[in-house]
Amino acid sequence: MMEFTAEMIAGFLSGEVVGDKQTKVHTVSSIEEGKAGSLAYLTNPKYEPFLYTTGASIVLVDKSFAPSQPVAATLIKVDDAAQCVLKLLEMYNAAKPRRKGISERAAVSERATLGEECYVGDFAVVEQGAEIGRGCQIYPQVYVGTGVRIGEGTILYPGVKIYEGCCVGRNCILHAGAVIGADGFGFMPNAAGGFDKIPQLGNVVIEDDVEIGANTCIDRAKTDSTVICRGVKLDNLIQIGHNVRIGENTVSSAQTGIAGTSKVGSNCFLAGQVGIADHVTIGDRVKVGSKSGIDKNVPDDEIRFGYPALPGMQYHRSAAVFKTLPDLVRQVRELQKEIEKLKNDR
Repeated sequence: MMEFTAEMIAGFLSGEVVGDKQTKVHTVSSIEEGKAGSLAYLTNPKYEPFLYTTGASIVLVDKSFAPSQPVAATLIKVDDAAQCVLKLLEMYNAAKPRRKGISERAAVSERATLGEECYVGDFAVVEQGAEIGRGCQIYPQVYVGTGVRIGEGTILYPGVKIYEGCCVGRNCILHAGAVIGADGFGFMPNAAGGFDKIPQLGNVVIEDDVEIGANTCIDRAKTDSTVICRGVKLDNLIQIGHNVRIGENTVSSAQTGIAGTSKVGSNCFLAGQVGIADHVTIGDRVKVGSKSGIDKNVPDDEIRFGYPALPGMQYHRSAAVFKTLPDLVRQVRELQKEIEKLKNDR
């Protein structure tokens, strides 16, 4: 178990210790759930009351913060507590030992190429022609298909499946159960009333620094490639259809579905359960609210909410009306009665 003293942490963060410099921690926790041996942090003023009751051994705070009551924990004062929390988590993660070596229970083709310092876990399969870069981590029960290329430093967690011919860049993270390169959903109605399968002959290309959540599926293209550009972050349980392209540094929350041949620009944010129809183009820096349905092109820098999705302010004005619809209906009926009465009184 790794331990860090308050003095070590303060040195790393250029911070100031208030309390016992030799206080040790071995994990990180929220301030309300802090226990002995944990480091917590105060980045939001509304959580200040927990500072005086937390069981955490060390709490990270801004230098400008002044407690209004005695604090049992050791404090480390820094310029920006929120940024320092991120640095600490990165430091802690980097300090964890990386797995190395190829398990005797893994099936690695003699015609596959593995870089130095790779780890391949139990019952993983690496097919012929696959190229695995230096320092990759391939956890148990991963499948890497024929001719797959994976860049250095990429992590494939248990149960990831990468079909033949697909490419994954450097320093990517694919979480458990992700499926890369399954066939796109392509069928043609036939004369007998059924459907003929359209062969899916393309692949999936995932560029560098992409993270893909658990049980997310990215389908191979019918021809050419389904492309996930550099820096994209996809949450769990997302479906990406064939020939889709997602631009750099776009982020999507869970349960989003993007139908075939649609394009999503760079630096977009798609909230949970967003649905995008096929052959739709979404511009750069677009934000789409939860459960919204996009069936038409969206220009750069737009905000969309609802189904069908509307421009942001139009949606909010409409939402305000939705709440009053029962009263409006009642008022309209009363007015209709008044009009009828006035007509009859003439």
